[in-house]
Parts: sequence; C-alpha cells; structure tokens
Amino acid sequence: MTPGPFQALLLFGILHCSKQICPSICLCISDTVSCSSVGLAKLPQSLPSFPTNLDLSHNNLSCLGPSTFTMMPRLEKLWMAHNKIRTLSHNVFSNVSGLRLLDLSSNKLHMVEQHYFHGLWRLEELRLFNNKIAQVEVGSLSGLSSLKKIYLSFNQITHFPFFSIQEHFQPFLAMLDLSSNRMSSLPSEDVKALPRLVQRGLYVHNNPLICDCSMYAVFWQWNLRDYNSVKDFTDEHTCNVYGDPRRSIRFFRNNQFFQNCTVEKPVMQPVTVLLSDVVVFEGDRVRLDCQTSLSTTDLSFSWLSSSRGLITQTSMNDTLSMFSNGTLEIQATMVNDSGVYLCTAVDVKQGLNATRKVNVTVLLPAAEPFNTGYTTLLGCMVTLVLILTYLFLTPCRCSYCKQPPAPYNQGTLLCVFLALYKRTSLT
Repeated sequence: MTPGPFQALLLFGILHCSKQICPSICLCISDTVSCSSVGLAKLPQSLPSFPTNLDLSHNNLSCLGPSTFTMMPRLEKLWMAHNKIRTLSHNVFSNVSGLRLLDLSSNKLHMVEQHYFHGLWRLEELRLFNNKIAQVEVGSLSGLSSLKKIYLSFNQITHFPFFSIQEHFQPFLAMLDLSSNRMSSLPSEDVKALPRLVQRGLYVHNNPLICDCSMYAVFWQWNLRDYNSVKDFTDEHTCNVYGDPRRSIRFFRNNQFFQNCTVEKPVMQPVTVLLSDVVVFEGDRVRLDCQTSLSTTDLSFSWLSSSRGLITQTSMNDTLSMFSNGTLEIQATMVNDSGVYLCTAVDVKQGLNATRKVNVTVLLPAAEPFNTGYTTLLGCMVTLVLILTYLFLTPCRCSYCKQPPAPYNQGTLLCVFLALYKRTSLT
C-alpha cells in the first residue's frame, strides 16, 4: 500500500527528528556536542546537525573521508586533537565553510596537501602542532583568507614555502609558529619579504639552524624591533656551528661569533619621541604626524593602534589616509578611536628605525551652552516679580505709599529704594 501525503510527511518528520538524536556515547548541550575520550574509531552515524561546536578529541579516529561533516552546516569549532588521523580525503570539509577553528594537533599527519582545507575561507585558527608533518605543499594555505593563527610547531618540517604567504592571500595572518621543527636553514630573503604583521608573529626557535650571517641579521633586526617571537624566546634561538649539533650556540649570547658579519649597517636602538596629546570631538577630521629623529626621505611608515590594529599603506580605506611623510589622517573620528597611536618609521637602507607615540582622545560633542540673552531676560523677569511682590503685598511707612502707617519691617527698605530711584529719574 502506497502511503498517502500525510503518512509520507509524518515519516519524513520521524526520520528528520531521528537525525537530531544525541548519540548515547556523546554529550549534547545547547549548541555543543562532545564525543571526547569515548574510544571512537569512526564517527557516529547519528550525529545531530544543530551544533556549532563539536569535540572529537582523544579518540582513535584514523581517517576522515569525503563529506564527513556535510550534515553539520552550522559547525564553527571542531576539535580532533589526540587521535590517529594520518590523512584527510578530498572535500572532507565540504558544506562547513563557516568553520573558524580547526584543531588537528597531536595526530599522525605526514603532510599538508593542497586540498586539505579547501573551502574553509572563514577559518581563523588552524592547529597542526605535534604531528609528523615533514612537508607543507605550496598553495595549501592560499585559500584561507581569514586565517589569523597557524600552529605548526613540534613537527618534522625541513622546508616551509614562506614565499606563498602573501598579504593579499592572508591579510590577517599574525602568527605562524614553526618552532621545534627540523629546519637547518631559512630563506632569509623570503622571510624578510613576509608582511610585517607575519614577521612580528613568526616563531622559528628550537630549529637546528646552521649558523650564518643572513639569519643573524634577520634575528638582530627582530630583536631591535622588540618582536615577542624573539623577546620571549631569546635563549631558544640557537644555531649549530658548521652544522655540528654538538657545537650549538645562541644567536644573542655569542655575538663575537658573528662580529665579522655584514648586517647592512649596525642598527641603532629605536628612538621614541615624547608623547603627544591630541584632543578632538567626535566627527572631526584629525591628522597625526610621524615626525621622528630620522631625517632621510626614503622611509616606510606604519601605524599601530589598539582600536584599528596595524595600519599600513595597503590597509587604507574611506576613513583612513596616509601621506608620503607618514602623516595619518582619520576622516571622521569616533569615540572608540581614542587611544595610543604608535608610528614606526624605518630606513631600510641604513637599518634605522624610530617611533612616535600620539595619544588621541575623542570627546562627544559638547552640549550647547545656555544662551546669555535668555539668562538676562530670566533674571529681569525674576527681579520684576520680586519688586511687584514687595510693592503691592508688603506695607511700608514712606511718603510715596498710600497706606496706613505700619511698624517698621523689610518693606521699608524697598520703599526707600523706590523713592531714591524715582527722584533720580526725575532729575
């Protein structure tokens, strides 16, 4: 017997609801499904489609097949750390383009292939540390246009395609962690060509680098620019003399070894001029100058603020303009533009840099002051009322009052004042 329309609809509803049932080995709370540490060798077939957070960490998953998460279009955070994943199939992340965090750390991946993260254009954080990755293919990260952080530490990487990291591919990338790998050398020219934001967050310590002048020059520049990647791991920036791991030295503790290196020109310590204060009202146009101790004309400029982040020539928009002398113009200020703006001027040829700090305070438009004309008029009206009150309601003893004599009181003073005023006006 063929089911009627009502029966078919009911059957569809039952099947649909069954897909939303939480697997018995998992924990489903609000928008989160946790199947952590339950010994999974493959994904449950009945995973619900509603979660934005899915935790599959600490299991025995070894492979992710095509369209594994197709039925979970709302997924934003996916944890799969501490599994046995060796490879990712094509289109494994199809239909989950909204994924923002992907944790594949502590697995057994041997390579990052081009197709692994295809379609994840909203991905912001990618964790691949503590795998067995020996190679990162060129172009494997090019489609990740929203990427901010990549963790690739504690792997077996010998070469990384630094040249593939371009500002127009990853405009927001601020951390690239390649520490504790097996890189014996770094392509210094490719590293120096990285966007400044990436250089500031590039971690390459604890690699078996061979001591050479090119890397010493790069680290020396980073140290003078006070990058956290160098400042926080000063003693972990080591190299092997002539490639011999038994003769390991620290880049920043054994300067005498590099004293014969040509470092373009010894870089002066950054010069910071006195703090300037700028106070404007919301909606005003303001210009922040970048006048430093550097007087040469061949300078590059960048600004850094807590509200707008890193500001360069390539990040200009309708609200921001930067002139050739480094002056930053904010077309229409807002209250949240308040804060410290730090301008850095760099003379690449001479290896000099200097900074300028400007403290900006944006105030709300002041309320219109009370008109003085209205104030005067109000005062006159109040005075007139008082005079009339005393004149008609208060008895007094004087020649100008047509009332019976009364005991001396405060009204007498008013009468005297009126008499003097009238006598003065007659004369």
